[in-house]
Amino acid sequence: MALFIQIFTFFLFTATVSSFPPGGFTVDLFQRRSNSSSSRISNTQPGSSPYADTFSDSSEYFMKLQIGTPPVQIEAILDTGSSRIWTNCLPCGNCFKQSGPVFDPSKSSTYKDKICDGSPCSYETIYEDQSYTKGTIATETVRIQSTSGQPYVMPETTIGCSHNSSVVFRTAASGIVGLNWGSSSLVSQMGEDMLGLMSYCFSGEGTSKLNFGSNAIVSGDGTVAANMFRKKANPNMYYLNLDAVSVGETRIETLGTPFQALDGNMIIDSGTTYTYLPESYCDKVRTAVEKVVKADQGASTDNMLCYKTNNMDIFPVITMHFQGGADLVLDKYNTYMMYGEVTCLMILCDPGTPILGNRAQNNFLVGYDPSSLLVSFKPTNCSALWS
Repeated sequence: MALFIQIFTFFLFTATVSSFPPGGFTVDLFQRRSNSSSSRISNTQPGSSPYADTFSDSSEYFMKLQIGTPPVQIEAILDTGSSRIWTNCLPCGNCFKQSGPVFDPSKSSTYKDKICDGSPCSYETIYEDQSYTKGTIATETVRIQSTSGQPYVMPETTIGCSHNSSVVFRTAASGIVGLNWGSSSLVSQMGEDMLGLMSYCFSGEGTSKLNFGSNAIVSGDGTVAANMFRKKANPNMYYLNLDAVSVGETRIETLGTPFQALDGNMIIDSGTTYTYLPESYCDKVRTAVEKVVKADQGASTDNMLCYKTNNMDIFPVITMHFQGGADLVLDKYNTYMMYGEVTCLMILCDPGTPILGNRAQNNFLVGYDPSSLLVSFKPTNCSALWS
């Protein structure tokens, strides 16, 4: 969905608010383009596995959760590249069209505006693609379903109630669930019991899941781990350090290029579809692809490298090598997309922040462990994992 990086502007002095945990929970996913403590979480039986129903479209991943009392279901994009949980709220005079009803805070007994200098705290979030949301900071009860039959309940969760929003992509969602290190993200507001642990397994079709807590630990045969970094310049993002990209048998090192780093040089982001590399290094990767593919280049948008063919067999396998020893051998689905009779490389050259997008993560069980500073990848048939 190409939401990339958030820029926060707060008004009226807005404030948003290791041993293994005793349990975890699971959230079902489908494809489409103040910190809490355990005392704030109620009605969850030990050993139960909370989850949320999800649905799919073309390039984002959505989760369903309930907010308010009585509970109202919303459908939101899950985004490891942002912090805020927000949904469109009434009155919504200038909001993008969503598929379901807009949340009405006046009908919820647990909705409460946060107050700054005697007035409701306001916020504005502008994303790098110029999508934006503007509204009011509030606390509200958030619920996710559980296999025990009892919901996983998070009272007084900080959310954004958006009264003015715009997105540059087509979406049926009502908002976004931020999942990064920021204090107002969903995973941060779950509290210390979850240790920030989460994992997901994105599929091109069918159902996949989002896990939190001990259920999110990724291990077993085939698992590889990349070092995770937290950078002062952008401390809420999950950074990986890309050491090299292999196109077939040709390995292109970041060493000796402006892209070279030891402390993280790209963000892993579930809310962005494509993978983006800095232009000078990306040109080297594209040149290596061009040397292998024997087909006429086709017209493209977004400066994509495209060919007039729908024969995937002629395209090279691409492997991404991350610091820590994670060599991700990407499937053709991860790296190429067919548009009718044209096939395009989904690694784009861009002067902005380098990003590992969700398409490249498809059919990997991806686990985040902030306490160990590792992101683990396990090749997995995600659509069959929980079927």
